[in-house]
Amino acid sequence: MKTLDSEKIPIKLWLDDMEEGALQQARNLANLPFAFHHIAIMPDAHFGFGMPIGGILAADGVIVPNAVGVDIGCGMCAVKTSLTDIEEPRLKQVMRAIRQTVPLGFKHHKKPQPHRCMPETESIDDLPIVRSEYENARAQVGTLGGGNHFIEIQRGTDGAIWFMIHSGSRNLGFRVANHYNKLAVSLNKRWKAPIPPSWQLAYLPMDDKPGRIYYREMRYCVDFAHANRAMMRTRVEEALGQEVSADIECAEPINIAHNYAALESHFGKNVYVHRKGATRATTEDTGIIPGSQGNQSFIVGGKSNPESFNSCSHGAGRKMGRKQAQRQLDLGRERAQLENKNILHSLRHKKDLDEAPGAYKNIETVMQRQRDLVDIIDVLEPLAVIKG
Repeated sequence: MKTLDSEKIPIKLWLDDMEEGALQQARNLANLPFAFHHIAIMPDAHFGFGMPIGGILAADGVIVPNAVGVDIGCGMCAVKTSLTDIEEPRLKQVMRAIRQTVPLGFKHHKKPQPHRCMPETESIDDLPIVRSEYENARAQVGTLGGGNHFIEIQRGTDGAIWFMIHSGSRNLGFRVANHYNKLAVSLNKRWKAPIPPSWQLAYLPMDDKPGRIYYREMRYCVDFAHANRAMMRTRVEEALGQEVSADIECAEPINIAHNYAALESHFGKNVYVHRKGATRATTEDTGIIPGSQGNQSFIVGGKSNPESFNSCSHGAGRKMGRKQAQRQLDLGRERAQLENKNILHSLRHKKDLDEAPGAYKNIETVMQRQRDLVDIIDVLEPLAVIKG
């Protein structure tokens, strides 16, 4: 960790190679009038929209939609199974079965899923965006989405077969995020808030109705993303049971978010902790830190480090933008890197290079830099991956 003291409050960084654009975003965060104590930047941090992905902002009395992001509740699910071996022909059948039951990319279910698949809540009548998008969301629960979302089959250090899912709140979270960011921009302009619009960090006070409603809609999206991963988990378990073993047993899943805000107590004050591409890491938390396609992922235990607001990284973190990766990376070399490890991968065309291993930071370096934030419980080697 190193600390920058050049701004209104300190910036504490768990990396030393932060791109200038992302570093400027961290400086902007540190100069917000409501930013509390310090800004924490995780070792996987990179440029985001308004706020670096891999950043943590503690805000006093306000909430910032862009500090949560558009994929509200995006996160990870990991499950350890009783399987200890899976031959490649069977593995291919499993991946085929998953593709048949889990819509990928922009695809949705052809029919709305049962109401029981949606988050439990007393009422959504006073949640305007959730209410308007609810029926569409029923067709999206249990779908992967695109970008860096994935389903991966892995092997743990003891030989056990795991699977891991990375996905979020689909279009529901996007709609909520956009609506309330636009509302925040409009209100901040009316109030002549002392935050430059170019920072893209408009806020909503939590003692006002719009802030409270956004918070509730945001929490619903977190729950929806959790339910989304849970439904896909069931589909993966069914595929494994059908193609490999009817007697497969699965441990209790780990299902966590890394894009959200929550009211927490830090340094003697209740503040709204925004984790954008960051995972909570208290001593009571078991976390998931995935590597890039073809690299190790980690199951971790948190250390409740107050300097990171009890947080850790959410993955390896990008070192190249998507277009840059498609321009600069060599498809043959990236494919060979995966095939030399006997990984069933998703690199087919040049357009897929935005999710190639070379587009991401070295996960071992990322883990080394956060030894004060987490302990490694298990290391998972990839066997096969489906990308959105």
